[in-house]
Amino acid sequence: MALNRRQFLTLMGGSAGAAVFFQACGIPEKELLIDSPIEMPEDLVTGIDNWYATSCRQCDTAEGIVVRVMEGRAKKIEGNIDYPINVGKHSPRCEAGLQALYHPDRISSPLVRTGPRGSGEYREISWEDAIGRLTNELQNLEDSGDQNQAVLVTNPIGGHLGLVADKFAGEFGARRFTYEPLETSVVRKVLFDVFGQKAMPDFDIDNSDYLLSFGADFLSTWVSPTRYSRGYGEFRQGHDHRGKLVHIDSRFSATAANADEWIRVNPGTEGLFALSVIQSIVSEGHISDSVVSALTGGDSDWLSTYSPENVSEEIGVTSETILHVAEDFSHSNHALAVGGGSAAAHSNGYSAIKAIFSLNHVADNIGKKGGVILNPDSPVKGLEAAPAGNSFAEFQRLTEDMQSGTVKVLMVRGADLFYGLPDISGFKGRSASVPMIVSFGGMMDDTTSMADLILPEHHYLEDWGTDIPLAGVGYELVGFQQPVVRPFFENRGDNLGTKGFGDVLLAVAQVMQIDLGLSADTFKEVIRESARELFGLGRGSINAPTFESFWNGVLQRGGWWDVNAKGPSSVEPTRLDGILSPVISGSGEFSLMPFASASLLDGRNASLPWMQGMPDPISTATWQTWVEINHKVADERGIKEGDVVTVSASGRSITGLAMPNPATPPDAVSIPFGQGHRDGGRYSAGRGGNLLAILDAVHDQTTGALAWAANKVSVTPTGEWVRVPKFENTVPEFPRDEHNHVIELTSDDSH
Repeated sequence: MALNRRQFLTLMGGSAGAAVFFQACGIPEKELLIDSPIEMPEDLVTGIDNWYATSCRQCDTAEGIVVRVMEGRAKKIEGNIDYPINVGKHSPRCEAGLQALYHPDRISSPLVRTGPRGSGEYREISWEDAIGRLTNELQNLEDSGDQNQAVLVTNPIGGHLGLVADKFAGEFGARRFTYEPLETSVVRKVLFDVFGQKAMPDFDIDNSDYLLSFGADFLSTWVSPTRYSRGYGEFRQGHDHRGKLVHIDSRFSATAANADEWIRVNPGTEGLFALSVIQSIVSEGHISDSVVSALTGGDSDWLSTYSPENVSEEIGVTSETILHVAEDFSHSNHALAVGGGSAAAHSNGYSAIKAIFSLNHVADNIGKKGGVILNPDSPVKGLEAAPAGNSFAEFQRLTEDMQSGTVKVLMVRGADLFYGLPDISGFKGRSASVPMIVSFGGMMDDTTSMADLILPEHHYLEDWGTDIPLAGVGYELVGFQQPVVRPFFENRGDNLGTKGFGDVLLAVAQVMQIDLGLSADTFKEVIRESARELFGLGRGSINAPTFESFWNGVLQRGGWWDVNAKGPSSVEPTRLDGILSPVISGSGEFSLMPFASASLLDGRNASLPWMQGMPDPISTATWQTWVEINHKVADERGIKEGDVVTVSASGRSITGLAMPNPATPPDAVSIPFGQGHRDGGRYSAGRGGNLLAILDAVHDQTTGALAWAANKVSVTPTGEWVRVPKFENTVPEFPRDEHNHVIELTSDDSH
């Protein structure tokens, strides 16, 4: 459908940015517009800086941040001391948001493909034309009654953006998918089944005295490292009694390095360890009969199968080790157990994580200090935390539908499917059967570069949003995101530049006369209406006489919360499942122990040089894919640091640089996710290998999630050598900007 200029400007809500000052006290009486001119006007006062509160979107945590703005430009990002999730702390990933904002490879206007898919041949079109092309395709499906042949895939998004996306797909009749490469669906289902929680409860690490963690690298990459690291500091030094951390994992991670005890177990046996601990505690009578009955279904005899003596060999530890953990856990006043990461990424992931989190019922810590603090429901109806991603099995079925011709329009936002779905899924080949692929990507990635139509969205520092934290705080909390600068490409006019994803969906819905059941036409106004609901509650962190004062106070503080609106204080235990041995796929001689990169995570930050250059906390490696291999095994095979090796699994392979490591088991290798992008800009394209691409299609038996830690691989030297880029070394092939001269640093180091 064609849009005239008046309709378009009305639907998109104009282009003015706005922000409210962050102050330690006091509430501004009006909104303050922030200009971001290309050329400085004569009357602009220089040298004055302002701070604005908003939310970080570089990872799923959505930390509260404040942004220093001078002369309309964002200059520095710090943690928001008011925001309950991170209380002034922030991760390096937050700081890298500035590079994403000013990235030279950002897409500055809508694009339509002019050459073959993947050729990179595009031309600019207006926003009216772009929205008209999308609405025409959707209208054709609606006219034929085939709305379910439209598919909307996004990254996990909560708050109002998730609400609008869900309503758009639901009211039109499109199929809705959520994608995350290292999906959390196993952990999220267990949390609901064990605690009745849709999001993470508040793990009160701060006040625990004995923390038992399984596979969850919570000090580096798991869920909310900033929040958990802050709690860990209190756990270690904030009380008279120093807390003890025992980390059970197959890999030596940053959390393992900080633990009092790292107990190395065979891959996929973390749940067996947890269930054996439960059996030991039950056998000693250190748990109430009611809890035992609930956990075992009234018959605890079956637990004897998992006694330390019976499972120690499979786990790879002594029975004495299990027994001493059980004794310490049961005799601690504030014991706490968490689990995730690789522990959930096996065929037995669901039953394993269920056993791990059920340890908290054994400790009787639900709703108690140092235990598991449950979250309340959202204070705004329909506003929820980001959901778990759809399972790998569900995406496999989607690719089959693509091949059969029952997917006509594939809309993708924040989900790099061409990069993140393993090659064995067949997605890349079957995508050729989809007539129209639409991307809302703000930069080229492996998926956006294959799109027929690109509708680039604002950077989050240019846009509105809200968030219900995935890692809850145990009381009601809504984070608010406001634009702190005007859109970078606003100077290109209303018909070009970028637009907010929420506003684009609202515009499409209005053009097609789809009633989303929302009381506003622009995304900002949708958020304001929910803020009005919060104001009507008459409670919480913002005490204001009028709504406008309340609105400005919410934006100034970066959110709204009510510490007195708490979740339930208890929940009944649920029956445990027996745990089968993990299925390990492949015939290679090494168990593959993948891990999320501390900087790149699952690959989403690979386009940012700050993240590429941030050293890994264990190896200090940067800018590349490396392969951690046991140092003695490496010596036996004549493999030295920097040797290029091929890692093969079921006929698929990648290359990486060898990193001998004494903490790596002799029968395993460990490789980070995050590199190996075909596209993604000058800093990530063609760099390293994509570990996701070579994984086999092993599923968790309960949820269908990808068991990404369940592979065997072979490692073969290629005969080549490259000096590993590390924190203490120079980077021999630093990415060059063709427009700027880079002074090359040389080294006398040789092989």
